[in-house]
Amino acid sequence: MVATGSHCAFLVFSKIISTGSYLPEKILTNDDLSKFVDTSDEWIRTRSGIRSRHIAADFEATSDLAVAAANNALQAAGLAASDIDLLIVATTTPDVIFPSTACIVQDKLGANKAAAFDIQAVCSGFVYALSVADKMVASGAHQNALIIGAEIYSRILNWKDRTTCVLFGDGAGAVVLTQSEAPGILATKLHADGSRRNILNVPGHVRNGIVYGDPHVHMDGPAVFKMAVNVMADVCVETLAMANMTAADIDWLVPHQANVRIIDATGKRLGVPPEKTIVTVQGQGNTSAASIPLALDTSVRDGRIKSGDLVQTVAVGGGFTWGSALIRW
Repeated sequence: MVATGSHCAFLVFSKIISTGSYLPEKILTNDDLSKFVDTSDEWIRTRSGIRSRHIAADFEATSDLAVAAANNALQAAGLAASDIDLLIVATTTPDVIFPSTACIVQDKLGANKAAAFDIQAVCSGFVYALSVADKMVASGAHQNALIIGAEIYSRILNWKDRTTCVLFGDGAGAVVLTQSEAPGILATKLHADGSRRNILNVPGHVRNGIVYGDPHVHMDGPAVFKMAVNVMADVCVETLAMANMTAADIDWLVPHQANVRIIDATGKRLGVPPEKTIVTVQGQGNTSAASIPLALDTSVRDGRIKSGDLVQTVAVGGGFTWGSALIRW
C-alpha cells in the first residue's frame, strides 16, 4: 500500500497500456543517397541492413513529431491529454536549448496537468525515460505517464560523411504508462560510462552565439559495434536476473534499431532466435531515442506483441549509456 496525498491506494505498479508512432512523410532511399554521397544501396545494406529512412520536413520540429506520436498513443489508450500527469520526452535533438521539448509538447497537446521534462541519454533515452516513469508512477505520485522518444537526426548529420549520414533517420514513438494492480514493468537496469564519450558524439557546441567545433555526429564505427554487442547482451541478462528469468522466457526482444549486424549479434549472444526479435531498421534507419517505441508500436499494431507477452527492450547510445527494460505486456 502506498500513500497518494491524503489517500491510500493499492495500485503500486505501472503498466504500458498503449503505443503510438509517427514517421515523416519524406522517404530517403539508399539510391537517393547515392546521388549525392559516395555510396550505394549495396554498400549500405550489407553494412547496416538499412534500405531507407524518413526525413522531417523543414517546417517540422522534434516537438511536432512527438505530438503526432503522442496523439496516436493517447487515442489507443482511450485517454485525453488532460488525463496525463507526467510527460517525459527522450531526445538528443530538442527544439531549442530551453525550454525542454517536453514543455513544448505539453503545450501543443494541451496536457496542462502534466509535469514535463526531457531526458538526454541519446539512443538509450527511451529506456532511461521508461525506467524513471515506472518509478514515479509506481510510487503513487503520478497516475498516467506519457513517454515519448523523438528525434530529427537529419539536422545534425554531415551529409558528405557516408560513415554516418546513411545510418540515421527521423521519427517519434510514444507509450502511455498507467497505474496497475499487477506489475507491467518487471525490471529495469541502467548503465553509463562517460570515459567512452568520444567514440560517438557531437563535439561542437555554441558559446556566445558562435558554433565551436563540428556540430555533426561523429562515430568510431568499429568501437561502437564492439561495445554495443557486449553491453546490450550483458544488461539483458542483468535485467532478466532481477526478475528471476532467463532469455528462454522472452517472447519478444525489441532492441535499439541501430544496425542489423548489432541486432543479430546481440540476439545470438543472448540466445534469442531471430524470429523472436523485432527489426524495423530496414525502413527507418537509426532513429536514436525513437527507435524502441517505434518498434514497439509497429509490432503491437501488426499483432505480434500481444497481452501477456514478455518483452525485453535494450539500447545503447552515445555517452556512453545503455540499459534494458523487461515488460509484461
